[in-house]
Amino acid sequence: MTFNPLRERGIPLDDQLRNWRELNVDPIDPDHADPYTRCRIIAMNGIETEAIFFSHHLARHCDNIDLKQQLARVRYIEAQQQKAVNWLLPGVSSVLETTLAYEQVAVDLTAWVARMEPDGYLKQAYQFGVLEDFDHLYRYANLYEMIERRKAEKIVDGLTEVMPGRPTYLHHRDPVDNVREPYDRSTTAPISKLHALTIMAAEQQTMNFYMNVGPMYMEPIARRLYQEIGLIEEEHVTHYESLVDPGESWWEMLLNHEYNECYMYYSFMETESDPRVKNIWELHLNMELEHLRLAGELFKRHDGRDPEQVCASELPAPVTFEPNKAYLRELIATQIDYTTLGTGYVQEAHERFQKMQDALMGGDKAPSERVIEENRARSGQEYRLQTEGEHPVHSLAYHR
Repeated sequence: MTFNPLRERGIPLDDQLRNWRELNVDPIDPDHADPYTRCRIIAMNGIETEAIFFSHHLARHCDNIDLKQQLARVRYIEAQQQKAVNWLLPGVSSVLETTLAYEQVAVDLTAWVARMEPDGYLKQAYQFGVLEDFDHLYRYANLYEMIERRKAEKIVDGLTEVMPGRPTYLHHRDPVDNVREPYDRSTTAPISKLHALTIMAAEQQTMNFYMNVGPMYMEPIARRLYQEIGLIEEEHVTHYESLVDPGESWWEMLLNHEYNECYMYYSFMETESDPRVKNIWELHLNMELEHLRLAGELFKRHDGRDPEQVCASELPAPVTFEPNKAYLRELIATQIDYTTLGTGYVQEAHERFQKMQDALMGGDKAPSERVIEENRARSGQEYRLQTEGEHPVHSLAYHR
């Protein structure tokens, strides 16, 4: 059955305000919930957070008080949605357990998008990034074992493997080499726009999360690892946000944001295993349909075009959280030694990369390398979770 959110009517905006009792949702059970339910919660929180940030930026560039007021009304509802979504996470989970879940989101969401992306250049951007998130999961899993004495399979439940990807210290690049070429808004497939917004939003919330929680640890190795990976997340946000065509007007960007929210809530409603959480996705979808309608009216008024000229007339296949083990192993086997040069990719070290490495490392090992060494010393071996066979070993052309 096709679903065209541009033709559907949702809950009127005046009926969307919720009281405290309705917003105070019960969190999921961390010991019995489907790990991918937690992933959907984290991903959707990133989407809502990006929607709120974007609306604020739009309002700051808008000189019409009536438009500012309409944006504020919708934005307040978005903020309520974000609270309901994010408050589904259990308070008993440690920061590091939530971190492992964030990286599971990054791995399996980005891998799925890479598999589904029709544009070769955009696909390469997601393939490149996912091998770095994959390695971050491995580094945090070793930190988790070292300071909390627990195994990461408690969080990822064997759905996502935990083993080395592209080594984290090799992710530090000259900032200019993190900028990609944007898609062309006039020719790119609508699904490509949704993919770019989704992964940008997911990486942005991870960057913000690490910026804030890193100093909460007393252990020096934890503080250093969050600092290192937090810097790489900034690189990832630059990498993904530059894929979006900057020639889109504010109203086209608003329309794309609202359409993407409808797409993500619809996707998670269709794939959710927890009936209670599924009801929240359905409720929020019906709210977002009205937000999309309002954005469409603004787009028609200010851009003079019909929303169906830039958005798909029906939603694509649902975004799905699922294991991507074979796909990731294939990428490890073929692309682990990639780095960036300008807006392209190379498999050899180059002058800017080496200069950045030398300046940042200062002759010392990176925290991401130290955490593995320290966990080996404390636990007897490093932590890995491989569910089948052995993963291939590679020598990196620019490995120091």
